Amino acid sequence: MPLRLVLASASPRRSALLADLDLDFTVRPPQTDESPLPFERPADLVTRLAIEKARTTIHQGEIVLAADTIVVIGNEILGKPADEADARWMLERLSGRDHEVYTGVALAAGAGAAGTSGISGTPPGITTLATRVARTQGRIRTMTGAEIAAYVAGGEPMDKAGAYAIQGWGAVYVEAITGNYTNVVGLPIPAVEACFRELGFDLASFRRSSARGS
Repeated sequence: MPLRLVLASASPRRSALLADLDLDFTVRPPQTDESPLPFERPADLVTRLAIEKARTTIHQGEIVLAADTIVVIGNEILGKPADEADARWMLERLSGRDHEVYTGVALAAGAGAAGTSGISGTPPGITTLATRVARTQGRIRTMTGAEIAAYVAGGEPMDKAGAYAIQGWGAVYVEAITGNYTNVVGLPIPAVEACFRELGFDLASFRRSSARGS
């Protein structure tokens, strides 16, 4: 019986990145409290949340891919804006400044889908687990108040970490990035592939074209 690959995310951007790879997967959005713990470091936060998303969605015989993305500026962690006022505040903070995008990736295998390795002390329901954190530096050009207001009114920032989308109209405002582009979109593909290799799975074997050829 073929292993089932599940994407534990409601993000259409993450689904699109996997679809662009021709992967055969099912979407199962998690229900996870994404609030940071006191004094939690960015890399620890995104790793913890990615693992929790995988843990709460995995079923027997499945491989679950989960991720969490945040934007960090100075010592502030910017998740998804709570409302339009929050989105405007985030964009005002990012305007003309460098920031970092962190994404934690977790790949979990349930009973009956275990690979060849993984870390010890895995959460209940998970046989093997691999995690990665990707970090990309970015810079938003100086935005006018009118630009921020119009961008927020258009709705694009409302479900995005840091209140912007590099794959959408937000690309107009991103002056530069240093690091992986797909990380800024929300799912760093090189980190995903590394997790598959760590657990002894071949990512290419989950492609639809591979299934048709078997």
